[in-house]
Amino acid sequence: MNIKKTYKIIFYNNEDIYEIYASHVYPSDLYGFIEVEQLLFGEKSQLLVDPSEERLKNEFSGVKRTYIPMNAVVRIDEVEQEGTAKVTGTKSSVANFPSGGRPEK
Repeated sequence: MNIKKTYKIIFYNNEDIYEIYASHVYPSDLYGFIEVEQLLFGEKSQLLVDPSEERLKNEFSGVKRTYIPMNAVVRIDEVEQEGTAKVTGTKSSVANFPSGGRPEK
């Protein structure tokens, strides 16, 4: 019995966090990258359309294989069923504490 595996890959791309699903994930011959093949997206039979998933579908349309830098990968999980691919922004409303020179007296 051949069981189809599904992987959830979460990685950084510029200032966004991508969450995609694929059938094949393995180390690449290109040093420092992983290869991701057969990207999985939800069926179009849904009445509601997720703009984040549509953005990913458009971005990866026609892509046979993608290479993701290992340092951009947050985690890779083998999951029982595919979920919704999405893009999440990392912009935060919390400001960093200023860190510059020594405090004045």
